[in-house]
Amino acid sequence: MRRRIALALGGAAVLTASLASASLTPAAAQASPGLIAAMQRDLGLTAAQASARLTQEMTATRVLPGAQRAAGTAFGGAWFDPARGKLVVGVTDPGAAAAVRQAGAEPVAARTSAAKLDAAKTAIDASAKAEPAPAAVSGWRADPRAGSVVVTVRPGARGADVDAFLARAAKAGPVTVATAPTAEPFSAGTVGGDPYYINGNTRCSIGFSVQGGFVSAGHCGGAGSSVVGWDGSWMGTFAGSSFPGNDYSFIRIGGGWWTAPVVLGWGTVSDALVRGSWVAPVGTSVCRSGSTTHWHCGTVEGLNETVNYAQGAVYQMTRTNVCAEPGDSGGSFITGDQAQGVTSGGWGNCSSGGETWFQPVNEILQTFGVSLVTA
Repeated sequence: MRRRIALALGGAAVLTASLASASLTPAAAQASPGLIAAMQRDLGLTAAQASARLTQEMTATRVLPGAQRAAGTAFGGAWFDPARGKLVVGVTDPGAAAAVRQAGAEPVAARTSAAKLDAAKTAIDASAKAEPAPAAVSGWRADPRAGSVVVTVRPGARGADVDAFLARAAKAGPVTVATAPTAEPFSAGTVGGDPYYINGNTRCSIGFSVQGGFVSAGHCGGAGSSVVGWDGSWMGTFAGSSFPGNDYSFIRIGGGWWTAPVVLGWGTVSDALVRGSWVAPVGTSVCRSGSTTHWHCGTVEGLNETVNYAQGAVYQMTRTNVCAEPGDSGGSFITGDQAQGVTSGGWGNCSSGGETWFQPVNEILQTFGVSLVTA
């Protein structure tokens, strides 16, 4: 246990050394140095492109709140556009464009306001709570770029139950139907490696250190479940857990364990320091750390998505094209040095690719009344 924490904190020394590199942008210099290499591998970028993108994404993340206020009721959603290298904001009223541009974002015409899309999705969520969605329905999300709520259905799976669900959804607002495999939670049975174990028979991954413990996925264990660490020593217990509906948990630690503001790089990259939890817009790069497949990167593809697992629907999730596999559940999603969320589930694997959803970390912190341990 002590050896592992020492290795994790060793990333801070490497990070300090990287600050002297004149080739890094300010945002890249603050991130784990290995993050640049991971983005090169998973996003097909050069080192210079990855460094520049980190700076652009950090700017977009901080511009977003002000740009949304500037758009007012005309706000049609926002996303990071790598081609433009900046935040793009949809506006339903051309008169709001100048204010959005003044706030530092690029305005584009939007057909439907974000408020209407969110209301439509909320109505579909309510309908699904009253009458569960068919198993063939993978999930649904408000997509500002499509100007509609996108409902995903398992390829080749249509029938009376799916058609009835889509008809109910269409009454809530504009709906587009797409195909996608059904997601599954990424927990796993006990295997070797560097995990944490729940009641001796389930393996999951630590999300982020918080005051008094760490946060992870809810499907990993229920309140009161006992946890041991990677070295087999008692670690603590689940102080709170929610799944389905949500997919998050708070594990209160003891037994001599302590918290550190790092995300493990598993030797693929240097351990990444955590400095906050600014929300990354759609289109932003994001990386994931987990105990099965370790470190992988991709992009944020959607916010506030409902994922329909076999165990029930989970709401307000973020969709990514980062791969994951069983045992990665609960692990960290991070953009630069900003915590994003904990791994929930998805489809595919890290050999052929796939999609993974995470539960946003800020909601978890608010729910359990805890704060991140930051560098």
